[in-house]
Amino acid sequence: MKKIQVWLVAILMAAGLGLLAPGPAVADSYCGLVWGSLVKADPAMSQAKVVNVRTGQHYCFDRLVIDLNGAVAGYTVGYVKEVGQDGSGAPIPLRGQAFLHVTVNAPAYDDSGKPTYNPADKNELSTVTGYQTFRQVAWAGSFEGYTSLGLGVRARLPFRVFTLAGPDTGTRLVIDVAHFW
Repeated sequence: MKKIQVWLVAILMAAGLGLLAPGPAVADSYCGLVWGSLVKADPAMSQAKVVNVRTGQHYCFDRLVIDLNGAVAGYTVGYVKEVGQDGSGAPIPLRGQAFLHVTVNAPAYDDSGKPTYNPADKNELSTVTGYQTFRQVAWAGSFEGYTSLGLGVRARLPFRVFTLAGPDTGTRLVIDVAHFW
């Protein structure tokens, strides 16, 4: 009986000192992401060429990947009211409630004008049916050394942009858009 009383006193003292009480509530960002939704850009020009566009789903975000056959050297990614066709500026219809204009400072054609990336369906570069954030990836063109895409998303959500090495001697421009704030 004495052991029970000792344990009870120890538990009550620990609770009184705050050792067993829960800590203060802290609001964490979604999945620990601390991205924003402002324009992200690097003004450099690339000698590489765009060769592929693909997408993927992750636990906390959807991912757009643009493959180049050399080093990625520049880009601009930001939310716009509408994405315009390269050269003409004609609006590109996109599904979603918000639109990212993705520009890679690299052409999708070689030095003789032959396409290095020529999508079969310019309105659907990748099937994003069932994605949590992406609604559509569309071609906006490749003009005067720049290649542009329109990315329709379900809302204006935080995103990040970075580059990765590979495959082989190429590089990848990566755009991740969070599922939530």
